[in-house]
Amino acid sequence: MNIPNILHEIEKVDPEVYDRMDTRRSALRNFGNLAGKISLAAIPVALGGLFKKSYAGEKGLNDTVVEILNYALTLEYLEAEFYAMGIAKGTALIPAGAPAAAIQTIGGHETAHVNFLRTAITGAGGAPVAKPKFDFSGAKGAGNGPFKDVFTSYALFLAVAQTFEDTGVRAYKGRAAEIVKGGDVLTAALNIHSVEARHAAHIRQMRKANAFGDVKPWITGKDSGIGPSVQASYNGEELTNQAGIEIVNINGKSISANAASEAFDEPLTKAQVLAIVDPFIAP
Repeated sequence: MNIPNILHEIEKVDPEVYDRMDTRRSALRNFGNLAGKISLAAIPVALGGLFKKSYAGEKGLNDTVVEILNYALTLEYLEAEFYAMGIAKGTALIPAGAPAAAIQTIGGHETAHVNFLRTAITGAGGAPVAKPKFDFSGAKGAGNGPFKDVFTSYALFLAVAQTFEDTGVRAYKGRAAEIVKGGDVLTAALNIHSVEARHAAHIRQMRKANAFGDVKPWITGKDSGIGPSVQASYNGEELTNQAGIEIVNINGKSISANAASEAFDEPLTKAQVLAIVDPFIAP
């Protein structure tokens, strides 16, 4: 989950957010240290306390703050529910041992994210948005979409999990550039982002180990290793030009287009992310 992005969004409507917590430097240095020392699952609880202290009782500004947090909560509901439903199938879907343990760990993180956001919203004096109904077949409630067998096919389950994780990494990067002057905010963002990226890599390795796709731990070009049904999550990843500099054969080195595209994750805009997620939310 993109906690630093949430902080940045709130900062745009409340420039004093960090002073409410303490000061920008000390509060975010503490958060940067915290992110490196405790588990990802524990971070939401700690941050929830900060939001509760900072925003409890203030009604005027909270409308926008709560809107931002509820947007994030909706996305986290989707991921948490997806893993929970998969885990509930037990060994009928996910093999026992390391595969089950990995999915349970990731699912636990997503549940912790949901709990954090609900705590933060309540602490800000708002009401958490209700969990939507989801259609993980990808048919907006019809139940007959391209992923209708997602909870009976282990291969398809991992493919959808990979898509969610890869999309999350790109969604984060879509806003990361806006916090380049954030000092400790950026440090904390990179700490969390690296964990999310490792989730994506691990799901990909699980697919590779089961011959469910010839995928690497990273994205090559715009190839999903899945098929056209998830292509929207990967379009644009083939970019080989960064900050106006062409990476292919840079400085006379033999660097292919594939290698250049693998070296960077490309951002997704908010609109692109919502378009990707929309088919999974039932009316």
